[in-house]
Amino acid sequence: MKATVETSLGPKEIDLSLPLDISIALKSGSDNVSAWNVGPVKIEPVVYGDFIGSVAAGASINFNNVLLNPHGNGTHTECVGHITEEVHSVNDCLKTFFFEALLITVDPELVVESTHEAESGDRVITQRMLEAKIGKQKPEAIIIRTLPNTDDKKTKTYSNTNPPYLLESAAKHINTLEIKHLLIDLPSVDRESDGGKLLAHKAFWGYPDSVRFDSTITELIHVKAEIPDDLYLLNIQITSLENDASPSKPTLFCLK
Repeated sequence: MKATVETSLGPKEIDLSLPLDISIALKSGSDNVSAWNVGPVKIEPVVYGDFIGSVAAGASINFNNVLLNPHGNGTHTECVGHITEEVHSVNDCLKTFFFEALLITVDPELVVESTHEAESGDRVITQRMLEAKIGKQKPEAIIIRTLPNTDDKKTKTYSNTNPPYLLESAAKHINTLEIKHLLIDLPSVDRESDGGKLLAHKAFWGYPDSVRFDSTITELIHVKAEIPDDLYLLNIQITSLENDASPSKPTLFCLK
């Protein structure tokens, strides 16, 4: 099925039968991507008296409980409620689901001298990198793929590894461009251990002075190497979950 959409480049055709899934699938057990020292995903049959919710165990249906942490167990989309005392739900903040999105690839650079934004030895994404890749474009969403881009991102344990992250100035640049949705293949836009400063989260959302309630951050995506940097139509799918974050399934469609 094909459709025509209006973009900043004029009318473009998309083929809805050719989605490019950039989420990471969740399965039961430890063979998943994980972060923040959360436990593994558990998908287990309901047990109630003599009933076991598994066809293999003799039931007529499979009837499973699912236990996971949205932030630590895979691809997820979060709203500003992630960092506020007030309760804000991603289900309330994300009200439209298709966006013009720019995919860029960056190689985080090594910090050699500590600053208020980063510690020596960290690998970071800078404003300069984003300016070079985005230029004068103002897409609704930015998708950041980092190098090296290997398949182990789909099962990597990020806890206590100090992964790369965005500098506060880089996040401010995205805010200045009025890009509403930020997607990244890392566990966080901020440093794993930053003493609770959350500089990039706050800069992106404009917190606390000019909060962008309709903006989202999606973390722990995976963009295959064969998908080229370009402009795409992005669909962000979430569960109707009243929480600051939800497991999500971002999907790209090529614009022709």
